[in-house]
Amino acid sequence: MSDLIKLGLQIPSFTYPDVPSSELFEAVLAQAVLAEESGYDSVYVMDHFYQLAMIGQPSENMLECYTILSAIAARTKKVRLGAMVGGVTYRNPAFLAKVVSTLDIVSSGRAIWAIGAGWFEQEHDAYGFEFGSFTERFEKLEEALQIVKSMFVNEHTTFDGKWFHTKEAMNFPKPVQAGGPPVLIGGSGEKKTLRMVAQYADACNLFGDTAQLTRLIGVLDEHCANLGRDPKEICRTRLATLIAAPTMEAAEAKLSVRLGGAKVADLPEEMQAQVKSMVIYGGPDEVAAEVQAILDTGIDGIIFNTGLANDLETIELAAKIVLPMVS
Repeated sequence: MSDLIKLGLQIPSFTYPDVPSSELFEAVLAQAVLAEESGYDSVYVMDHFYQLAMIGQPSENMLECYTILSAIAARTKKVRLGAMVGGVTYRNPAFLAKVVSTLDIVSSGRAIWAIGAGWFEQEHDAYGFEFGSFTERFEKLEEALQIVKSMFVNEHTTFDGKWFHTKEAMNFPKPVQAGGPPVLIGGSGEKKTLRMVAQYADACNLFGDTAQLTRLIGVLDEHCANLGRDPKEICRTRLATLIAAPTMEAAEAKLSVRLGGAKVADLPEEMQAQVKSMVIYGGPDEVAAEVQAILDTGIDGIIFNTGLANDLETIELAAKIVLPMVS
């Protein structure tokens, strides 16, 4: 499974200048189709109900994750499709097994089930989902992993956990993919998350700079050893924001738009460091160097979102730059 994901595109924003709601899906679809045509192997959308503060305002557009994924599935042919990543607190896990199985059928076997413990408390409060403690959310995640993976393959699933219960739950039709869609767990917790990755997942999505990634991969390998699992069975990915252009100067101009007109060089040093830790930007040479540093940590695949909504240029350039590096 280490080659499950080499280059993926995450679409985190659904607010585009001069695009009304009636035309919004086509604008989203254009990015997914371009990614497919450019050689990306997977496309993802966020599983949120409000826009995140680091991207925009809470009132900005946010489409429901699995509805838009199924719509994209019907209009694409090759790319795998998933959340980046789903929140376990938003759906009953037996219902979620049905939702993901349906996506796999609509896409003719291209679904990835990507899941995490959830963290956006404001959404939970507004929508009436129980947020719970850090420990409780991870307990729910582990129970959901067992329920969903069972429902992908077994005729009946009975589960009596602390948080979730099923009684001979059935899931027909089964997913197209034998054994069910690959499971990706998002998060970088060393004790809980990475142990669950080693025990249940086919892929993971990690956070952090190159030093942190190296450390996390080492911890994951230790968990695999403790569980008797070959670490090469798990695809390790890193989500990054990318702003690419033909030259560094052009990329800096695009980044300035993202920063509200400010230039990186004019920001205080602390803010400059934050931007550079969160965003890969530049021309082909600069982007290639940043990506290579990430791959050198042991990461198998890169998943990008663009720093600017609907940045088709970055989607195309990223494929040209990165695909030769991960093939």
